[in-house]
Amino acid sequence: MRQKTKLIHGGRGFDSTTGAVTQPIQLASTFKQDGIGNFIYEYARTGNPTRSALEELLADIEYGTDGFAFSSGMAAITAVMKLFVQGDHIVVTDDVYGGTYRLFSNVLHKEGIHVSFVDTTDLLALEAAILPETKAIFLETPTNPLLKVTNLFKVTELAKHHQLLTIVDNTFSTPYWQNPLRLGADIVLHSATKYLGGHSDVVAGAVIVKDSSLASQLGYIQNATGAVLGPSDSWLLMRGIKTLGIRMEEIETSSRQLVKFLQSHPSVTKVYYPGLVKHSGHAIHALQARGYGGIISFTVLSEEIALNTTNNTHYFTLAESLGAVESLISIPAKMTHASIPKDRREQLGITDSLIRISVGLEDVEDLAEDLEIALTHK
Repeated sequence: MRQKTKLIHGGRGFDSTTGAVTQPIQLASTFKQDGIGNFIYEYARTGNPTRSALEELLADIEYGTDGFAFSSGMAAITAVMKLFVQGDHIVVTDDVYGGTYRLFSNVLHKEGIHVSFVDTTDLLALEAAILPETKAIFLETPTNPLLKVTNLFKVTELAKHHQLLTIVDNTFSTPYWQNPLRLGADIVLHSATKYLGGHSDVVAGAVIVKDSSLASQLGYIQNATGAVLGPSDSWLLMRGIKTLGIRMEEIETSSRQLVKFLQSHPSVTKVYYPGLVKHSGHAIHALQARGYGGIISFTVLSEEIALNTTNNTHYFTLAESLGAVESLISIPAKMTHASIPKDRREQLGITDSLIRISVGLEDVEDLAEDLEIALTHK
């Protein structure tokens, strides 16, 4: 089954009880048992038919054995971090989402889990960061917001050599364009709020694994910590996933045109997009993914121009998040990555003049005109 078909027919598909072509929303919090211990579902935190259908679909589209749905992307990452114990060490991509940085920097250290932020595109630096107590490599590729590309083939090979887990946040590429488990990763994460949902109407997280031992551990953690996705949100996510393929294709087509427009604009000093041949990670991304996505970051001549641009778009909505049918615009340094200290942001290149856009499904000519007006606004 090809990927676009799998998005629609993967998992359980239709409802076997009624023949309904979409899974029903089962709102029950508890379930009748046919004798003590004799049940299919026991309690909704432990398992719910709607959530289970979503989790089977997640496993299918990421080529895993088991999927787990959580109440947010950060809840999903937090659950994965519960695999580790006091004294463990994790190597993390330096250019990560601000919420991920906050969790690793300000929360995990209280539990005695240590983190090193490293440019995972630099394999020598990555290997040098591995300590005797290192247990995993956590990475985004492409990264948020600078869209750096890590070589999954090389990193997973390195991780296996050192007996480490490879954990990949695949939010930007989505399962439609990239499948890290097929490239050697052990765990894949998604902020399913973004492209998987695709309509800015659900907050969710996803974890997919390919190992029965990891699945058993994460299933226990999911039930024990309780940050599960509700049935209504699970249904919304399944609905969103059905159109993921066609959305990603259209979004990428528009993104390529907007990249050309931005490259030629006098107020734009640099464009970050892995689809550009001159992008440092272009060749690697082309080998490990089937598309380049709909996130574009670019720097402008000054912070003032950046602020004027984000305040004067009409079709690009100034808002947090990404991956929806409507186009969004943000200044990461002041919004999604504000939790990262300023000196650290600037060291990474996340400056106050960096703008990130998430391309939606509007007419691309309208989007280009919108950016032109905003970039030249006085």
